[in-house]
Amino acid sequence: QVHLVESGGGLAQAGGSLRLSCAISGRAFSILNVGWFRQTPGKVREFVARIGWSGNNQLYADSAKGRFTISMDNAKNTVYLQMNSLKPEDTASYYCAVQREGDGQYLYWGQGTQVTVSS
Repeated sequence: QVHLVESGGGLAQAGGSLRLSCAISGRAFSILNVGWFRQTPGKVREFVARIGWSGNNQLYADSAKGRFTISMDNAKNTVYLQMNSLKPEDTASYYCAVQREGDGQYLYWGQGTQVTVSS
């Protein structure tokens, strides 16, 4: 079983930065992608960014392009989401998730970390 723990959330001012971390442990299978998603109350969870386990194949939502950067430290089994130029609309709970090779969706999720951006 895989275990994901997010950290790094908190309060930031508009225009500021935060770096989220997703520590991955306990896996016994090959990971295809690691993704970041976010959700606010009453809204559907939305995709933010993803990265291939080899560190390539990055993809960003339009809302994240040019402001967020996803990266990976394979030695630490940790995926990062560097968020710059934060906006109040970035306020959400952020979740990391793992997609196994052969799966069509993300089946393993962390507990989330809250990001609040004040104007």
